[in-house]
Amino acid sequence: MKHRMRWTLGAALAALLLAVIFLLPPELRGLSFVLRAANIHGTPADALASYRTGAFSVADLTVPTHHGRVPARLYRPDRRRGRLIVLTSGVHAAGIDEPRLVRLAEDLAMSGHPVLTPEPPDLLRYEITPCLTDIIEETALWALGPGLLAPEGKVDLFGISFSGGLSIVAAGRPALRDKVAAVLSFGGHGDLSRVLSFLCTGVQADGTHRKPHDYGVVVILLNVADRLVPPEQVAALREGVLKFMHASHLTLVDSKQAEAAFAEARAMEATLPEPAATLLHQVNTRDVAALGARLLPFVKDFAGDPSLSPERSPAPLAPVYLLHGMDDSVIPSIESTLLARALEPHTRVHLLPTPLITHAEMDRQASAMDALKMVRFWSGLLGE
Repeated sequence: MKHRMRWTLGAALAALLLAVIFLLPPELRGLSFVLRAANIHGTPADALASYRTGAFSVADLTVPTHHGRVPARLYRPDRRRGRLIVLTSGVHAAGIDEPRLVRLAEDLAMSGHPVLTPEPPDLLRYEITPCLTDIIEETALWALGPGLLAPEGKVDLFGISFSGGLSIVAAGRPALRDKVAAVLSFGGHGDLSRVLSFLCTGVQADGTHRKPHDYGVVVILLNVADRLVPPEQVAALREGVLKFMHASHLTLVDSKQAEAAFAEARAMEATLPEPAATLLHQVNTRDVAALGARLLPFVKDFAGDPSLSPERSPAPLAPVYLLHGMDDSVIPSIESTLLARALEPHTRVHLLPTPLITHAEMDRQASAMDALKMVRFWSGLLGE
């Protein structure tokens, strides 16, 4: 989070600090969480950020599923104050070590919620498959089994990015439907095919034109590479694309290493035959328009499985919380708006489109009213 934006958000939340005496205890809990999540410091902020927080321990484990044993991490608070949260990351090679996921899990654990973060192998490979939904469901069912992880008999499901929509699908499945207390989709989708079409064309479901982030079409390419190039080119193309993705992630931590990795990805173009060489060049030059046009014909088939889209799957009984950045260029916020309309006849829905976040990350400017809405959203969710 950039210093200037953090300070702007801090200024907005400072106004809330002055109004603390008007907040009820559940809202103080939400304010405490938002202050920690936004990484805001200062004497009054630090005091409120520590409201009803405590220490926690961390342990790595594995979860048995029909797709094999899945690595996971458990954040266990010393003093439990809430239900277990099964928190699933978006598609990212770092998996359960992804820094933003770790930070969110730690902030939730400090609030007294045990947090279990599974690491489905497909997410590490940037693959969006029905296997992901299965693993989210089976991780929750495993946690509900014998032991002390979910003594209340219910869990919360939180999902980030594409895992947000998949968590809603999992929560609506028969084996889990009456065992979920609340679901959070943080920057998630309602219909996968609709999102992928936007990423390829830049046209939202309402006809609005918005420049899509190149990250999205690169993820699509990784998923459909075997339909675009001959079998003998698939592995090398994916290797080059993954090198580009790794370089993109490095820009957040080490610009020199990132540039070296980008250079390696560009150099790989010369080693590939056509059409793989052109596809990797379009990735390296972030040519979303050209790459999107190549990928669009494959979107509907790739995204057709109902288990990948909450709007095409049975709705959960549990209340659904939808948090989405208004300017999200990976999964546009209209996805949460349309998903809310689809779910509202079946369950209670809380929708918050906000300028405070981009794509599943709190890193934008805010007014005091925007901050208050965020506080009340998290207060409601953590208080379910």
